[in-house]
Amino acid sequence: MTRLWTDSIRLPISAVGPENPLPPLAGMLDPPYKPDFSEVPDEIENGARYGQVSTVVPYLVQDGYQRSPEMTTTDAVVLENARLRATFLPGWGGRLWSLIDKDRDRELLHVPAIVQPANLALRGAWFPGGVEWNIGTRGHSPFTCDPVHAAVVAHVGGPVLRMWEYERIRGVVFQIDAWLPEDSPVLLVGVRIRNPSLDTVPMYWWSNAAVAQRDDLRVLAPATRAFRTSYRGQLECVNVPLQVGEDASRPLRARTAADYFYDLPAESSRPWIAALDTTGYGLAQISTPFLSGRKLFVWGETVGGRHWQEWLGGPHPTPYCEIQAGLTRTQYEHLPMPPEAEWAWVEAYGPVTAEPNAVHGADWSAALAAVEDVLPRRELLDGAFAEFRKNADQPPQGMLGHGSGWGALEEIRRERAGEAPLCGPGAPFGGTLGPAQWPWLTLVDTGELPEPAPEDVPVSYILGADWSSRLMRSPQHWATCYHLGVIAHAGGDLETARRYYETSLVHVETAWAWRALALVDSVHGGKADAVEGMLAAHTLAPGIRQLAVEAAEALMTADEPKRALQLIAELPATVAGHGRVRLTRVRAALAAGLRDEAARLLRGGIEVPDLREGEVSLDQLWAEACPGEPLPTRYDFRMK
Repeated sequence: MTRLWTDSIRLPISAVGPENPLPPLAGMLDPPYKPDFSEVPDEIENGARYGQVSTVVPYLVQDGYQRSPEMTTTDAVVLENARLRATFLPGWGGRLWSLIDKDRDRELLHVPAIVQPANLALRGAWFPGGVEWNIGTRGHSPFTCDPVHAAVVAHVGGPVLRMWEYERIRGVVFQIDAWLPEDSPVLLVGVRIRNPSLDTVPMYWWSNAAVAQRDDLRVLAPATRAFRTSYRGQLECVNVPLQVGEDASRPLRARTAADYFYDLPAESSRPWIAALDTTGYGLAQISTPFLSGRKLFVWGETVGGRHWQEWLGGPHPTPYCEIQAGLTRTQYEHLPMPPEAEWAWVEAYGPVTAEPNAVHGADWSAALAAVEDVLPRRELLDGAFAEFRKNADQPPQGMLGHGSGWGALEEIRRERAGEAPLCGPGAPFGGTLGPAQWPWLTLVDTGELPEPAPEDVPVSYILGADWSSRLMRSPQHWATCYHLGVIAHAGGDLETARRYYETSLVHVETAWAWRALALVDSVHGGKADAVEGMLAAHTLAPGIRQLAVEAAEALMTADEPKRALQLIAELPATVAGHGRVRLTRVRAALAAGLRDEAARLLRGGIEVPDLREGEVSLDQLWAEACPGEPLPTRYDFRMK
């Protein structure tokens, strides 16, 4: 008999903390390399050029966490039958946190001992472990550290856990149904994405499963070549499993961090990937054909690769790798999703045991055949897919958790605009409006956007042609003009954004409009104008750490590092002591020629909670400040 119940887990968690109040208008962080697609098929390069975003607006960045985990209880939902126990965390993006094989009493996934956010997701905060669902655009999901809606759906096959949300960049609804038929050897997960708009939108999905790197773990997927990246930029075609000097199927033997995107046969009717130990036992992930991509990610055995795992998992982490499944051959690509389209597929996760000598033998074809023989048959997936589609619109019977109110707001906006509903009865959003949506609900209800006090931080942002039209028709004040500027700015129309920001400042001077205008000036303007705007913004809101850093960075870009140091020296202690501000101080000291001051700060130890790989080379800062001194491990985040 299958059971579904609510539970809780208790472990050390560093709270995500408050969002960055400043919209991320400066754009996405460039990778530490320029991608080189010269060795891959043209369709991969074309897919990589399509659908990229320059900002995650209307989302705000999550960078308010520290590195101070505390014992915390978090809600969970458990699905269990006679053979498997699956634990989900609706409050953390709906992540599948644990999958236990009850026959062997073995955990199939990597379950970290702590939850320590780090700056690796689209919105910043991210943590490893379990199976993460990534949607919308390349990168870790906007919902990685956010709650999603969750409910139980009852039908003849047993209880179903349903989770869903409204993804605001692409304007789509995604739904995840998870169920465990009685005595099923696999957890079944149905995924549906619905595009309610009349426009084609770029789409992205990858399901990322983390698995522990046990001795001689081998990762297998039905391919003889892969497209490999190793954080140098080249997307190169390599043989699988062997390439020069390295067996790509054995994560513990990887020298450096790398992605292996397997080139599965186009006609594959049951794409799969598996991670098996020396006994031939481990986790397999299979799916219906629509989810056709498969990937292995390894951290590698460099000091930097090991340090990243410690940064995420504590001082003695269990090494892990990731086996992943997606819509495209590589994670650089997006697919065009037609207007009013609906995409769906089924994934299955469960234990497999294959003949170990074949799995770990030198004959790759024999190893693949040994795994193929023990995987669930295609008929099981086809039956599960039919069941998923039949029940996908069945209304939930009982709510288990709530996500954001953005889907509810969009439902109201669409109804008032005479547009088709956002989604069907299977994924309801009613009753979830909150403070972030209230200004926009007022705009829809009354035709007027409320005018907050100039010192009040705007609580949220919005995108879309209909919202722009409503703002234009609203009585004009500083907030309407500012939000119209943000919409234009996020869309790349900097001159229109400039006009709106300047008009907003004519109404009332606010830190928010000054800061946004400075960002425009940093691209189309002068360094002096950008500095003036950032300093004006900082003066109006001196307690916002992120704004202080941006003002100091503007001064350094304008070749005024001593003024940057003076600005930092005048900050409140609560702001100046943050690792991000201290790192900015090191960079300013070096730029000002104060090497001894930079060395003193670095030797004293600086911990930047939201450090992002590739944004700054701590090893190079150390070499410049402390020439000839060995690089401390705590500053070694090199991925290549």
